[in-house]
Order: sequence, then C-alpha cells, then structure tokens
Amino acid sequence: MGADALSDVLRTVRLTGATFFDIVAKAPWVAEQPPREKILPKILPGAGHLIAYHVVTEGRCFTNLIGEEPIVVEAGEVIVFTRGDQHVLSSSPGMRADPHAPSPHDAVPGGQLPFFFNLGGDGPTSTRFVCGFLACDAQPFNPLLDNLPPIIKTGVPQGGDAGWLGQFIRVAMMESAHKRAGGESVLAKLSELMFIEVVRRHLEALPPEQAGWLAGLRDPFVGKALSLMHAKPARNWTIEDLAKDAGLSRSVLAERFADLVGMPPMQYLAKWRMQIASGLLAGGNTNIAKVAAETGYGSEAAFSRAFKKMVGVPPSAWRHRLEQDAAPATVQQPIPGG
Repeated sequence: MGADALSDVLRTVRLTGATFFDIVAKAPWVAEQPPREKILPKILPGAGHLIAYHVVTEGRCFTNLIGEEPIVVEAGEVIVFTRGDQHVLSSSPGMRADPHAPSPHDAVPGGQLPFFFNLGGDGPTSTRFVCGFLACDAQPFNPLLDNLPPIIKTGVPQGGDAGWLGQFIRVAMMESAHKRAGGESVLAKLSELMFIEVVRRHLEALPPEQAGWLAGLRDPFVGKALSLMHAKPARNWTIEDLAKDAGLSRSVLAERFADLVGMPPMQYLAKWRMQIASGLLAGGNTNIAKVAAETGYGSEAAFSRAFKKMVGVPPSAWRHRLEQDAAPATVQQPIPGG
C-alpha cells in the first residue's frame, strides 16, 4: 500500500524531466556543476527544486560534492544528486574545473536535446556519460525530498544491469545517438522513470532500523495509514479511523507513525493537504473555495487560516508568487565556466 503514497507524492510534487546532455570525455578531463542557485534559472526557469543525475555508459569517473570525498562511478551505474548541490566529475580524484573554461551548461537555453559536449583533449575516449536534470516542487511540503540523502548511487558496474536502469541506459544512448522526432519528450520521460527507479531501489535497500518517511512507506501499518490519507486527503480523518483501518490500536499507531515519519499522523495530513492545495493554486483556474473543499476544509476562511499558518502567506499571495516564478524571464548570459 505504501507504494501508492510514493506515486501520489511523485505526481503531486510535479516531477518533470528537463535538460539532457550526452558527454564524451577524454582524459584528463573535469566538469563542474555550479551552485544550484546559479544553474536553476538557466536549466529549469521557474522550477522549485533541482535534481541532477549522471549515468556512466562507458569507462568510469570520479565525482564528489565540493569539499567531500570522491566517489567512483563505473559504466552501468547512475549517481543522483537529489538536492542539486555543486559537484565535480573528473577523470581523476581531486580535480576542479577552470572557472573560465567552456561548460556544458553554456549550451542552455537553445538547441535541440540532447546537447552533445566533448571534454578533455584529443586522446581516446576514457568516459562517456549522460547527464540530466529534473524539476519538482519542494515547498510547501515534499516528504520524499526531505528524506532522501544528498547522493544516491545505484546500478551494476560494467553494464550488467538487466533491470529498468539497464534499459534506461540503452534507450537513452539510442535516443541520444539518433535524435529522432519526439526525442526530447522521450528523454524527459526516461529521466522521470529513472529517478523513480532509483528511489525504489534506495527504499528497498534501507536498513531495518532506518527511520523517516520512506521507512514509513515500507512499514505495513504506517504504510497503510499513509496510503489511506493519500487516497482520501479531504476525508475528516481521525487517529481512531486510521488505526482501525490500519489494524492497530490508536496509541500504537500514533507512536509507530511518529517514530518513523517524525510527526503525528494528523500533522502529516495537514501538511500534505497544503501540498495538494499548492498544486491546485498553481493551476490558476481553481478558486480558493474549491481548493478548500478538495483539501478537507469546510470553508474558505478555515482553509485560508490553515494555509497561512503552515505556509506563512495567504493562498492568494502564494498563487501570485507561483505565477511570478513561472512567468518567462529575460535570459541572462551564462557565467563563464558555469
């Protein structure tokens, strides 16, 4: 049942694939992603959150967050930077990019996806990888992002993955090579599916003692309670109702839910209702009274009070902010080197 809540979150936070790079690197080489506040307006204008990923299709590379230890990524593996933090990819550990050198990100905006980019010198290819970005809403409440580590690496080295990730790598390489009609949409959807598969693998690999929202999904009782609230967020749920449907006593469910998810069930429900409301407000066509009804509030006034208390601004101000963020902006010239 917990998987339904995961699907609901992924849908409600508006996960979307975006820019996609196909990079051929010849040692020695190094590439660096700028801080997310610099790259986000360029890559995904109006997006609330940036997720970056790299799939090594040939050879190997080293990658690390700035100031942290390097991680080896082999062909057949994918590494995801769930918070879009500044990081480096290179042929050897400890390298940093020349801030004045051309960057793959300078190709954006403009041009047809995928963007092709060569790194390094004139020698033989040492590494080939595809890089991409995804966007999603981080505010007002994204329990998935709040519970993912900053880096996730998965896959089978040397292309031995017969599962979905292996298929993603093969199809992504084919789409990158041929640039067929509709290729941009295919690559965007592939990116979304790849990220979902990475999250599922991370969920399956969590240790038994792990706490957090993802661990709550895996728990048969807490996962059931989460799925019930996600299935009918407007219902006037009580802890007694949830406990009865989940098959536990009220006190045991309350304690188990708080231990795993980090908050009481009713607080979680209130937060999730605000996330749903944010999505409805972002649509622009739903009036606030209807948003209130669809999120379980008996009146527009009650909803507005709850929204302002939790989000910090009234629904109308939140909608205005979303509209401003989504409005086309004047494209600024890229900063050299990223």
